[in-house]
Amino acid sequence: MSNLVGDVSSAARILPTLNGEKLFIATGRGACLWDERGRRYIDTALGFGAVLLGHSRPAVLESVGRALQDAAAPSWAHVREHPAATALARFTGDMRKVMFTNSGSEAVHLASRAARAFTGRRRIAKMAAGFDGWFDEVSFGNVSSPEAAFADGARPRTERTTLLRFNDFDDVERLFEEDPDIAAVIVEPMLANAGCIMAAPGYLRHVQAVAHRHGALVIADEVLMGFRLFAGLTSLREGLSPDIATVGKAIGNGVPVSAVVGRAEVLDGFEQGTVLRGGTFSGNPMACAALLATLEGLQASDYEALSARGEDLRAFIEATFAAQGITVATSGFGTVFSIWPSAAAPRTYEEASRMASPEFSKALHLALREAGVLVMPSPYGRLYLSFDHHEGVLREMKTAFARAAASLAAVFGKPAPGQRTDESASA
Repeated sequence: MSNLVGDVSSAARILPTLNGEKLFIATGRGACLWDERGRRYIDTALGFGAVLLGHSRPAVLESVGRALQDAAAPSWAHVREHPAATALARFTGDMRKVMFTNSGSEAVHLASRAARAFTGRRRIAKMAAGFDGWFDEVSFGNVSSPEAAFADGARPRTERTTLLRFNDFDDVERLFEEDPDIAAVIVEPMLANAGCIMAAPGYLRHVQAVAHRHGALVIADEVLMGFRLFAGLTSLREGLSPDIATVGKAIGNGVPVSAVVGRAEVLDGFEQGTVLRGGTFSGNPMACAALLATLEGLQASDYEALSARGEDLRAFIEATFAAQGITVATSGFGTVFSIWPSAAAPRTYEEASRMASPEFSKALHLALREAGVLVMPSPYGRLYLSFDHHEGVLREMKTAFARAAASLAAVFGKPAPGQRTDESASA
């Protein structure tokens, strides 16, 4: 009997067995992982978006190693924390103040506390089916929950959290008509954990305008998308001016580090000590060292080339599956995208929940795993690319997807118009 609950410490890591075997990873380098039996896989989960420079990037390892040797937990202010905050603030626009935390969930929790303290209001609004951390308050309405799909006039809410529908312009207006106690609205550049549902043109700016008009703040949850499309915050590129943002994942290349960044006046309560914050490991030397080395590496990386490789892979996947009679669409960006068993990508969570096929996603995961590529088995899963996913790796991935498409054709494929089936050919 295993002493580890469910075999893992986070439910997102649970994978189906393949040929009766469970998967346990031993090492990772570049774009690849190796299991305990020495089998190599191209990785597309990449720490669920955290590993952007590639696994075990030497510069990051060396920087973290030096910090670990100096002192893992010096308790007091240390020499790496200020430089790390300064380095991060170069990329966050008017949000110049930084507080480090250890995970994206912690960062969103602290950002919500900041918004409540600044506005004197109680409730945080989040996107239905969005993932803004696993803490009780913001996990309300997560993807696949009963609350995530709601009708007009039946908005789910708790004492401290309420929901709104992503890409529904009118629902934002209704939210503030119904509830004057909104401290902040959390927005993501896209609804990533619901399968990379893209924001409709102008939607995010509309949410911001309505929130600010009603005295509420805007929290940009950039834990997943920050630094993934370019060296900076995606919300700023989309023309937003958030009051607070949360960042994590890619800023440490797999080392646990996250942060809340915000305008000085919004975070002043923390500066003055009137709003509670803490965390033994927040801003620890290893996290700060990882951030400094990672940001330096990201600044020197060719985002445009990586995005082009990803867009080429997306087109290949759609064409290859179509050739096998399987209709798929992809949604997202070249560096992070989802695969849908449908003719078009969903525009809303309502559409996504109808399109989601656990059977297809599991079968695709197993077929690709057999071919040496690891993808998430969830219908709302995502494929990430790192800067170590170079042209040679992409060629291997295309071969694996071609094999997977061929193996899935018998179950999920439909003959193209004019193509004879085996039965018609033998009649």
